[in-house]
Amino acid sequence: MSLAGKKIILGVTASIAAYKSVLLLRLLIKQGAEVKVIVTPATEKFVGELTFASLSGNPVFSGLWSHEWSAHVEMGLWGDLMVVAPASANTIAKFANGICDNALTAVYLAAKCPVMIAPAMDRDMILHPATQKNTETLREYGNIVLPTGTGYLASGLQGQGRMPEPEEILEAIEDFFSPKLLAGKKVMITAGPTQEAIDPVRYLSNHSSGKMGIALAQEAKRMGAEVVLLLGPTSVPTPPGIKVVRIASAKDMLIAAQTHADAQDIMIYSAAVADYTPTIVSETKIKKKTEEFTIELTKTADVLGTIGKTKKPNQVLVGFALETDHEEENARKKLASKNLDFVVLNSLRDKGAGFAHDTNKITILDKNGNTIAFELKSKQEVARDILNKVIEFL
Repeated sequence: MSLAGKKIILGVTASIAAYKSVLLLRLLIKQGAEVKVIVTPATEKFVGELTFASLSGNPVFSGLWSHEWSAHVEMGLWGDLMVVAPASANTIAKFANGICDNALTAVYLAAKCPVMIAPAMDRDMILHPATQKNTETLREYGNIVLPTGTGYLASGLQGQGRMPEPEEILEAIEDFFSPKLLAGKKVMITAGPTQEAIDPVRYLSNHSSGKMGIALAQEAKRMGAEVVLLLGPTSVPTPPGIKVVRIASAKDMLIAAQTHADAQDIMIYSAAVADYTPTIVSETKIKKKTEEFTIELTKTADVLGTIGKTKKPNQVLVGFALETDHEEENARKKLASKNLDFVVLNSLRDKGAGFAHDTNKITILDKNGNTIAFELKSKQEVARDILNKVIEFL
């Protein structure tokens, strides 16, 4: 989403992770936010003020006595959100105990906007009872404390304490500003391919990456929904905060869908479920012996059709149709036969649409006879278009 018009205060403390703050600042500016940076006195040892000033286009607030005496109050009133990334153990302790001895702590105490904190420190420091207590105190104050990552640390140790990656912090900021239009709603989304086993080492599948369904899950969560994602085999990472149910075959997908369907307000079936599965699955690897080899196939269960038959009147059911010819005609048939509220049509004839791309071009056909064609967009933007249509039906 765009952050145009949003005013963000970015606090940077003395930490080796301060270089990530430069990347975060660039991402925020790219999304259209106006950013003012505050640094603690020792931050200069890691990243210079000139870097932050050049990228933000605003002077850096670095000292209580280098500005008007009320500058901390003015900045605290200016921001829509204050983000402290990285937040060192020292600064977290000061925030928790109301200590005001530098520009950052002064703005924190004066801030009228919500505060988001991204801790970064060594493993033993973050696990120390004092830090744990201080962090919990900040949560009790209403601050948003992001979880730290796990991995190699500057000390050479490995474990908890890494500052979240800039992209993860940006996502949290976008989540914060997103209208919670689906708050209180439960959403089930299917994504990715299925794999139909031939023998222990081979299977039938398709080129689906799961990117579209994962984008839908991410946007639904951002809109405040409780999301369960039924995900086929894919290497695409899933966003945090979403319940993921891993499946392999069409049969697995049907069982998972039936298990979760009854409790949902919204169901979006974007997975590319196999239409056929081998009638007999060999228990051992099939050896190459003959010039020709025939596999007998049996139709898989109709996952979407099965759910459509039991759909409740207050549930919204959405399907996808990927077509290569007679696109709208086939999509209309699917809309009616599966008892859908609307169907999302993809055409493999459209450049940049369909499997594996980061973009998609869709047409929505609904049960009321409406047809809406969209331009080629990123899959995140497409996900928002689809969910906005869902909200119309709600």
